[in-house]
Amino acid sequence: MKSYRKQKQKIIIFVKTKTTNNMKGISYITDDKNHKKAVVIDLKAIEEREEEVLEFIDVLIAESRKGDEQISWEEAKRQLKRKGKL
Repeated sequence: MKSYRKQKQKIIIFVKTKTTNNMKGISYITDDKNHKKAVVIDLKAIEEREEEVLEFIDVLIAESRKGDEQISWEEAKRQLKRKGKL
């Protein structure tokens, strides 16, 4: 019986990043058409400005949900009650 050793491989990807104007330590990874694909947050930025970074993340989440279906607060409560979460 042959034995195989798993080899660790290093994958290096070069990406174009763009630092935000507002916050040092936060960069976007963009594709070749300059569309934002990911956010890179320097750990030091989190340590030094945790509140600002968390607020920035909240804004990103809100922006990502712009096209989501909206429901009234009353409907949201009804759905939560049906699921037993309220």
